[in-house]
Amino acid sequence: MIATVEPLAGAKPKSIAELRQTLSASRLNTWLSCRLKFLFRYVLGIAKPRTGALYVGHSVHGVLKLWNRARWRRQTITVEQLQQQFDTLWQADQAKEQVRWDDGEEPGEKQTAWSLVDFYLKNTPIPPNEMAEGVEVSVEADLARHGLPRLIGIIDLVRAGGRIVDFKTLGQTPSEEKAIHTNEIQLTSYAMLYRATTGKVESGRDLHQLVKSKTPKLIVTQQGPMTQQQQARLFRQMESYVAGLDREDFVPSPGMQCSMCSYFNECRRHG
Repeated sequence: MIATVEPLAGAKPKSIAELRQTLSASRLNTWLSCRLKFLFRYVLGIAKPRTGALYVGHSVHGVLKLWNRARWRRQTITVEQLQQQFDTLWQADQAKEQVRWDDGEEPGEKQTAWSLVDFYLKNTPIPPNEMAEGVEVSVEADLARHGLPRLIGIIDLVRAGGRIVDFKTLGQTPSEEKAIHTNEIQLTSYAMLYRATTGKVESGRDLHQLVKSKTPKLIVTQQGPMTQQQQARLFRQMESYVAGLDREDFVPSPGMQCSMCSYFNECRRHG
């Protein structure tokens, strides 16, 4: 059985030197949102359990990964087989890491997760006979000539013709402009990684967003290849990361986002 769980966030402390060598989109997003949170998560390695909402997204992502891999390998996989995999993984992944469920929350969230998967399989814009270029492939880009760390990442799906797809689960329907803006670092990073790996320019970058409403929704947000402006902005953000690490500039960023932060108590105690 394929396990989909990732290591606990921050489960292994890293030195500044290690963190300077490589950089992922998720790590850069954490750095830009709150440098003190970055310290707790990546430098000190303080592990935190997933919330129920995050585990729903994790489970949906894991089953769609199995579905895409089967199609990539020209294997037949039925909805019933996927649901069996989902049931197994839902329990198996929780045996590997802690999930912070509210009282009585888990059964409903499990049903929500499968409903999102089932809805996507019935409404996906991807033709059933389309052959993908890659599924969940680990890729990297050497940016040493720019004085930057090596960029690393795992792209959810590269469709035929070099169209990059990233899967998201959301609590509310997003606007197209906001979705593109809030996911810019990730989608720009994926474009950099794709170009470095294939030597080609991606044909486009799509967000397939599953909304956890009473009746599930699928919102597909499309944009073209990475622009020069987006690449320049990503490089400036990476430069900020490198300079901040060198200064050990782990300052807090208090704001509305703090109410949902798993490191709230550590932040309040931090000197």
